[in-house]
Amino acid sequence: MTRPLAFQPWMTAVQARMEAALARHLPPADALPARLHDAMRYATLGGGKRVRPLLVFAAGELAGAADEALEVPAAAVEMIHAYSLIHDDLPCMDDDSLRRGKPTVHVEFDYATALLAGDALQAQAFLVLAGTPAAADAASQLRMVELLAQAAGSRGMCGGQQIDLDAVGRRLDEPELEMMHIHKTGALIRASVMLGALCGAPLAAAEGARLDHFAKCAGLLFQVVDDILDATADTATLGKTAGKDQKDDKPTYVSILGLGQARIKARALEEEALAALAPFGERGQRLAALARFIAGRSF
Repeated sequence: MTRPLAFQPWMTAVQARMEAALARHLPPADALPARLHDAMRYATLGGGKRVRPLLVFAAGELAGAADEALEVPAAAVEMIHAYSLIHDDLPCMDDDSLRRGKPTVHVEFDYATALLAGDALQAQAFLVLAGTPAAADAASQLRMVELLAQAAGSRGMCGGQQIDLDAVGRRLDEPELEMMHIHKTGALIRASVMLGALCGAPLAAAEGARLDHFAKCAGLLFQVVDDILDATADTATLGKTAGKDQKDDKPTYVSILGLGQARIKARALEEEALAALAPFGERGQRLAALARFIAGRSF
């Protein structure tokens, strides 16, 4: 039996695999309209930790899915993520000029091209997911499309962004903040895990519920850590403008709980995520390592 790769080599291998897969699934930069396709590739390739594709692959490993099948939902979810970052950075949203250590798309190109690049990446994600076999049957493939649409739409990421915009300058309590981030950040992370699982053998209902609970905790953990990093790391480390949440008077786990309590919250979410995976034994070890990786970005 081949021994599984240790976490760091596995992560590096998946990141490289996804860079190649995304390059294949995106329109060529020189195809008309070349400026739009160039902006789509600029936003998607050559940067980012690929946390969401890593979650797809780790959950797929738990379910016994083939790597070739996992490339499809992993590429789709990363395109949705890339589109969301383009739009998030626009002047009408968070108005940022730096992302992944380079100028944001509307700075490098222009506002209109950035808007269209985000729109086109969203459409491309569903083109890839609907048009490339990944699940064992058509019903599972259709369920994957449905899951990604729910996670990206008004009851997921877009809805969370609207709540975020409405919350600027207001004092939210912790349950309100959690509800916002379950949608804005957590929905796509949650979908990544479930999309990976759908590429493999069907899970029992109790297993699916445990995996979904892990994904919910991992999504909130990611956001708490992001809030801690925004308050403690510098721009060079983050690859985006540091301290912007405080400057824009946005509610965060740090602003509501304080830095010390936010770190305690992160540790508690990490422990809850790991506890949800415990019944899977060795099958859940890759996801467990990812939860530790997400938590470890701030400590």
